[in-house]
Amino acid sequence: MMYDVIVIGAGPAGSTASKVLAENGYKVLMVEKFKMPRYKSCSGQLIKKSIDLVMAYYGEDVPEQVMCLPHENRGMIFTSDKGKEYRFEQPGLNVWRSSFDKWLSDKAKEAGAEVRDETSAILYEEKDGTVSVILKSEGSYTVQAKYVIDCEGVVGSLKKQLIEAKPSFISTYQTYNNGTINLDYHYFYAYLQPELSEYDAWFNVKDNQLVLGVSVKDNSKVEQYYYRFIDYMKREHGLNISEQLKKDKWLMPRIKPGCNVDYGVGRVFFAGEIAGFLNPMGEGISAAMESGYYLAKAITNNFEDLDKIYVEYKRGVDGLHGYMKRQWSLVAGMADTFKEMR
Repeated sequence: MMYDVIVIGAGPAGSTASKVLAENGYKVLMVEKFKMPRYKSCSGQLIKKSIDLVMAYYGEDVPEQVMCLPHENRGMIFTSDKGKEYRFEQPGLNVWRSSFDKWLSDKAKEAGAEVRDETSAILYEEKDGTVSVILKSEGSYTVQAKYVIDCEGVVGSLKKQLIEAKPSFISTYQTYNNGTINLDYHYFYAYLQPELSEYDAWFNVKDNQLVLGVSVKDNSKVEQYYYRFIDYMKREHGLNISEQLKKDKWLMPRIKPGCNVDYGVGRVFFAGEIAGFLNPMGEGISAAMESGYYLAKAITNNFEDLDKIYVEYKRGVDGLHGYMKRQWSLVAGMADTFKEMR
């Protein structure tokens, strides 16, 4: 089975890259290790930039069926490590990531990409100008392509084979609850006080469920910080939880000073989180779509020239990389937790 491009991961980066390549006539296979629609621990807040990118890359508005209540997000409110509040007002949308990502992958399929869920990439070999990838579904089998785009997110099996340096992770823990709180449901709230987390803590609402979470560098401390954050929200904002509905844990990459990016190794390229594109507070949707788009355009424009693909990809995401650095510098100015990012 020979393809022009194999895309690993059906999130915003993978779906955007697959759609662009397929609609330009390339034979594309996109694989996703989970059953679609697949769950991802995420605030699901689409900032204005993400909404604009959906229109630019997909040619239509985000559909109402992927949204949750309240549909409208009005921005972010940060509380610094000194307790000072910073408000960033901008129009946004509140979506369920499972539904949103499924909609994006369906658009890639409509453009002509072949999509297989419950399929993992477990091994790769590059030889004679092609890449062989061993996929595992009900059994194992091999597919080949000219190029591979790895969009697996924070933990990628192929990247582990290609890059020896061990990545650094942040652990997240959040709960969904019935209850009440004296905060406006239309905003995403981030708390940067070091006594509440080792990174950040947050509150947002999805379909009237109160979502409260913390992120830490040391996973053994996550519940300790979580309950400290719950006490703070009770004291400061009148939080009252009547029932905990579910809880989840996740990983996200720890972004280091300079916001270094891994563009790829040989014929295996990286886009989205696995490349290192992630904005503060875990906002990765806009960066994923943008990096996936520019990588796909670079491949489309330079299909027979690997070196030119890298040159155009790096040039295309230069603005994204600069935006990411500015966002981290902004947060670093609010809390000493992030001072290394100044």
